[in-house]
This record gives sequence, C-alpha cells and structure tokens, in this order.
Amino acid sequence: MKEAVALLAGLLFGFGLILGGMTQPAVVLGFLDLFGAWNPRLLFVMAAAVATTALGYRLLLRRNGPWLDSSFHLPAAKSADRRLVLGAALFGIGWGVAGYCPGPALVSIGGGEPSVLVLAGTMALGSWLASRLPARRS
Repeated sequence: MKEAVALLAGLLFGFGLILGGMTQPAVVLGFLDLFGAWNPRLLFVMAAAVATTALGYRLLLRRNGPWLDSSFHLPAAKSADRRLVLGAALFGIGWGVAGYCPGPALVSIGGGEPSVLVLAGTMALGSWLASRLPARRS
C-alpha cells in the first residue's frame, strides 16, 4: 500500500511540475532573471507550494501519527548550520546554472535530453558524496 501511495504521489508531483513549467529551463531561468526578461510565472507555483505545505503540516501534525507509518519523521535540527547553508548555496547555484532543480530534472529524464542526463548524473554523484561527509554531532 505504501508503494502505491508513493507512486501516485510521485506521479501527481511530476504532473504538477510539468503543468507549472518547472521542467522548462527557459521558464526557470526567466524567473531568475530579475533585471532582464523576468517571468513571474514560477512565483505563483512557489506560492502555491508554500501555502500547500504550510496548510498540510498544520493539518497533518494534529493527527496522532501518519496513515502509513508508525510515526512522523521530522528533522531534529532547529537552526541553520554551515552544512545546510552550503548545501542551499550549491542548490541555488546549480538551479541558476542549469535551469533545473532536482525534482523537475528527474521528471525531465524521460525526454532523454543529454544535458538533463548529465545533470541527473552529477546530482547522483553529489548525493553520494554528501552521504560520505561526516554528519555534525549534536
């Protein structure tokens, strides 16, 4: 059951990314071009995502637990550390250079575009390298 719900959620998420234009690097780069041909389209996509997440967390965390697991798995960290800030900076640089963030890049793999395949490979390499870095001790 968990796998079926995860598949359905992933398909819905991917469809939303396509519908919102986040799989089109030109749309994303146009959004990031504040002093040129700025395209505000993704502002609405991001606002909808933030509103949905805020509402979803408020509603779900009122429950005693999730439907398909024994407990919620929330981050323990309550503040930003160097590793988080560095990761966010690398994410932003990658997004600005490639025009893709990880979710839309994975959705776009199906198109077989060589640049997306290279991006996905470097994301996998980056994830693997990050998993090898020592975690901060609390």
